[in-house]
Amino acid sequence: MKLEDLVVYKLAMEIGEEVFAIVDKWESFDKWTTGKQLVEAADSMASNISEGFGRYFFKENKQFQYYSRGSQSETRTWLQKARNRDLIDEVTHLHLMSKLDELGKRHNSYIKSIGSSNSDQ
Repeated sequence: MKLEDLVVYKLAMEIGEEVFAIVDKWESFDKWTTGKQLVEAADSMASNISEGFGRYFFKENKQFQYYSRGSQSETRTWLQKARNRDLIDEVTHLHLMSKLDELGKRHNSYIKSIGSSNSDQ
């Protein structure tokens, strides 16, 4: 299986790109304060999935998946801050939170599957 075949990786990449496109349109101060943190957290989800995937040992892979899951929580916090600061509207906020919910479920399934033959989550 290739990294690009993992549903969790594809979904994390999609969220990261959506977040970047949103933040890219913000004013300078918002972009370099809240936006920078939000983009880094969102991008970290996919990058940790890929780093873990490339590790030789299952235990190492799982550890990076836990890092990615932590980045999901951080992304949620920065999205809430963006909403609180009126940088994103309620519809966008709910849309991205829903995608994070889906990613979280799929990611937990993927973590459980690491080391077994069923790791296409």
